[in-house]
Amino acid sequence: MSKFNDLINGEVPVLLDIYANWCAPCKVLSPILKEIKSDFKESLIILKIDIDKNNMLCEKLQVKGVPALILYKSGKLIWKQSGLISKNEIKSTIENKLSEN
Repeated sequence: MSKFNDLINGEVPVLLDIYANWCAPCKVLSPILKEIKSDFKESLIILKIDIDKNNMLCEKLQVKGVPALILYKSGKLIWKQSGLISKNEIKSTIENKLSEN
């Protein structure tokens, strides 16, 4: 848990991808997030978290369903989204949220 806290409190923004192996929308989202990572390169960390293997963390984050995306910047939660959304929506939201904070 301390490594997780170090990561989200770091200088590089972190996007949590909370997923489950049995979740069809999560499987659709996975290649989209690979493209997002490619677009943002080193200016964004994407951390995949399996909800079934990290129940306590997901409860703490108040994740009720998958897929869920949570964006942190300097330890602050700045965006949370449940459900499948398009690459363009994700990318523009991240850009907007990072420029606001």
